[in-house]
Amino acid sequence: MAADMRLPTLRKPVSISTFDRKDLVVPGDVITSDTGFMRGHGTYVEEDKLTASVAGEVQRVDKLICVRPLKTRFNGEVGDVVVGRITERRRSAEDELTMREYLQEGDLISAEVQSVFSDGALSLHTRSLKYGKLGQGVLVQLSPSLIKRQKTHFHNLPCGASIILGNNGFVWLYPTPGQQEEEAGGFYTSLEPVTLSDREVISRLRNCLFALAAHKILLYDTSVLYCYESSLQHQVKDILKPEVMEEIVMLTQQKLLEQEG
Repeated sequence: MAADMRLPTLRKPVSISTFDRKDLVVPGDVITSDTGFMRGHGTYVEEDKLTASVAGEVQRVDKLICVRPLKTRFNGEVGDVVVGRITERRRSAEDELTMREYLQEGDLISAEVQSVFSDGALSLHTRSLKYGKLGQGVLVQLSPSLIKRQKTHFHNLPCGASIILGNNGFVWLYPTPGQQEEEAGGFYTSLEPVTLSDREVISRLRNCLFALAAHKILLYDTSVLYCYESSLQHQVKDILKPEVMEEIVMLTQQKLLEQEG
């Protein structure tokens, strides 16, 4: 019978707040009794004490304190990037026929939030060349609260793959397109075979996303790339092992702290 074993290794001590964070709270926890702070989302005042109303991470911006939930449903804002699958259409029959020239039910697409209605429904558009139908790649579903808001959510990573970090928690990993494909716009779908090396890179990135998400690390291009680099000493399949996952995330956090410092 085969057994998979790892020998203990001496790790460099790392001072990282992620694994012992004092800013994680649950509903009812007192955040502060200082009356000089303003109440933000996820908090309420009880007996002159600012108290958490949701489980999450305390965030302070000047005098404003709010709690960012570790898990939350996606509440879209205008300009948000979303990734998803078309299930049905709600426009007129004429619009439906026109749209079906480009997109069909079942297609995976990237789009941008154009407007938000009072009932929470979102209007999406794919009018930019960077949006549209998604071809060959891997879809990863994570918590929307882990996606860091940035100026761009489309990244061609130096490791050889590209990533779309949807604000709705859906992340798309795919081979970095060539110049010809980029010029073709968002409705061109490449059906060329994906090379083994590209598949390995994408699989490694996928497992890195799960590792970061498991430790509640914000997902953006830098954190994903640092995690990828930290994982290279391990096989792709081993990244999801708890002890390897923790080691990789610790190294990632160290790199992020060094960058900030």
